[in-house]
Amino acid sequence: MIKSLYLALLLCITTPVLYAQHTNTREQKTKERKEHIAELMKKEEEGALIYNTQFALAFKLNTDGWSAFYEHGKYKTINTTNIWWLEAGERKSKKEEKASITTFDGVFFLVGNPFIYGKINNFYYLKAGVGQQKLIGGKGNMNGVAVSALYGAGITAGFLKPYYLTISDPTTGETRDIKYPDSLFLDPNVILGGAGAGKGFGEMKLIPGAQARAGLRFDYGKYNEMLSALEIGVNAEYYTQKMPIMAIAADKQFFFNAYVAIEFGKRK
Repeated sequence: MIKSLYLALLLCITTPVLYAQHTNTREQKTKERKEHIAELMKKEEEGALIYNTQFALAFKLNTDGWSAFYEHGKYKTINTTNIWWLEAGERKSKKEEKASITTFDGVFFLVGNPFIYGKINNFYYLKAGVGQQKLIGGKGNMNGVAVSALYGAGITAGFLKPYYLTISDPTTGETRDIKYPDSLFLDPNVILGGAGAGKGFGEMKLIPGAQARAGLRFDYGKYNEMLSALEIGVNAEYYTQKMPIMAIAADKQFFFNAYVAIEFGKRK
């Protein structure tokens, strides 16, 4: 009985103390949260990009082809965002030129599909990378432009798809589709046109490699909600073997190009 009274008395004494401590802790956390929000709002007014995550879709024009990519960013600090991206596209040779068939009196007539003389493979790629976005200059105001530097690296998978031509066989007179290194592949007198974009997908060859990216992003989108940006930069890729694109050009393992990209996305 006495022990129970002591216990009840102890509870009556300690409960208000514990409740007061809990209240003080909760009030302190609330105060800290309000101060943090106030600090973020101040930095927003000063032009900093404040968000938790962002994503962007983009179309890129490269000096040797085109690509499209998806990018996801996770806010780290006021000036730093961790990013990862996926990119898919096609790489072309500077030697590529579409051709057609010349017939009667030098007048051009299209016989079959257009084709690229000397092209032996379509070169597609899929890249994945991780990196960071560093804020260089904030917007200054809600309608300003934020400038960021981006850099990162990752892996790439190159896909070589044989390029087919439709020819008229001078020996048999038959029309057939051929690919390099058929002896008639580079004979312009027998070529009727390209065999079609879908030809050869079942014969694609995968070549792995590594890639890196660096650029500058100029974000002019609605502040802290929409991402609308222009990005310029450079890409570098190295593959584990040479990537033959043209029979009339040297094969390369290392590719370096410049790009410009139009990007749209959102921040949360």
